[in-house]
Amino acid sequence: MVRYLRETREELHKVHWPTRQEAWNLTRIVMLVTIAMALFLGLLDYLFAMELTGLISGSAIAIGAIAIVVVISVLTVVILSRQRA
Repeated sequence: MVRYLRETREELHKVHWPTRQEAWNLTRIVMLVTIAMALFLGLLDYLFAMELTGLISGSAIAIGAIAIVVVISVLTVVILSRQRA
């Protein structure tokens, strides 16, 4: 057990720890990306909810929009799979 703790301490001395400024900059980046993703996913959730409401009520616009999204998605998958092959 003592050997393990000694080796762990030696390894921790080898670690390059970020400076206070580096840690603050990285924290800001993580916070900004988290906020941006939360806003994006919230907007996406809202749009999907509106689309689902339109589909349930039988709205022609909603049905047309989902058909277009499906066609574009299928075409994207086909094009990307051909490029990889």
